[in-house]
Formats: sequence, structure tokens, C-alpha cells
Amino acid sequence: MRATDLDAVMLDAYGTLMTLIDPTPELVDVLAKRGLRRPPGIVRAGVEAEIAYYTPRASEGRDAESLAHLQRECARVFLEAVDGELDPGDFAPIFTGVLRFEALPGVKSSLEHLRALGLTLAVVGNWDLTLRERLAEVGLERYFACVVHAAGKPAPDGLHRALAELSVDPGRALYIGDADDDERAARAAGMHFAPAPVPAAVDRLG
Repeated sequence: MRATDLDAVMLDAYGTLMTLIDPTPELVDVLAKRGLRRPPGIVRAGVEAEIAYYTPRASEGRDAESLAHLQRECARVFLEAVDGELDPGDFAPIFTGVLRFEALPGVKSSLEHLRALGLTLAVVGNWDLTLRERLAEVGLERYFACVVHAAGKPAPDGLHRALAELSVDPGRALYIGDADDDERAARAAGMHFAPAPVPAAVDRLG
């Protein structure tokens, strides 16, 4: 498949475009300031527990109300894992505030190349309502004509929404992702699929 066979390229978000910067050191400090001195290993285990809880539920944060509930529950899972007797509702914005992301290597130059080829770009991710905000934080939002959060992959619904918004035929669209659910969603939507990393997938287009 070549770039001339496509009108649009859509990409997954987490693990494809960007990744989480380890929040453990900052969370150790945050907890210590609240009288909870926990070693980094315990805090890191708490982060991993929260990630395991959030990942299959990311699409539940569809709007402001459901996002607030999801963030409270994520904070609760983290606090239980570190044995922290703090109110999850109060801690949720603090926990969320230390979560920072960064673009994966080569992503920005690859997106520039795709744009130079005349392709329309979109993000379709199993992420909550903050997806566009996170893309902006890492300097990627400007590349995308469409951003779909709460995609619900492996169901193809999110990809269908992006295709409709861009008025692109699925046979003229490529989806790039890092997980089996990404490929399953792309196939179900009738789209082409390429596995991440993004630079390698883009290089194959020529």
C-alpha cells in the first residue's frame, strides 16, 4: 500500500502517539506532603494498579460527569493500593494533575510527512474526554482534523465516526495502532491497518 492509495490516516493515541511520563517521583512527594510516606516501589505499584483499572474503562469518561466519576474511581484504586487514607474525591484532581505525557520518538516528523503527502489525519482512541487536551499538551493537536475519544475499540464505532466526519471511504483510510484491539477495530470498519511504531508504518507508505 502506498500513500497514493489513501485519503486519510487515523491513529491510536496511547502507545502509538504518546506515552505516560513516570509519575512515581512526583506522587511520592505529593503523598509525603499529606503525611503518607511511601517508598517509590509501593507508589509505582499503585500507579500500575490505577493503569490496569483505567485502561479497559477509558471510554467511560465520555462527558464531564462520567469523567469526574472515572477520575474519582481511579484515585480510589491508587489510594487503596498505597494504603492511603485520603478522600478519593479530593485526591482525584491532584492525582490527575501529576499525569503528564510525551510524544513518542519520531511521531512529530512522521505526522509532518503525512501532511506533506496531502493526507488528512485523525486520532481515534480509547481515551477519556481529555484526549484533545493531552494532544495539545504534547504539541500534536494541530496535526489532526478530527479527534475521537471514547472510541470503544475493538468495536469500530469510533472509526466510523471519524470516517463520517471526514467524509472518507474506509477503503481509502489507514489506521495505525499498537494493540490487537486497534487492528480488530480497523478490520471491522473496512479500513487498512498498520502496526505502530508510527515512523515505521509511515516509512512503508513511501
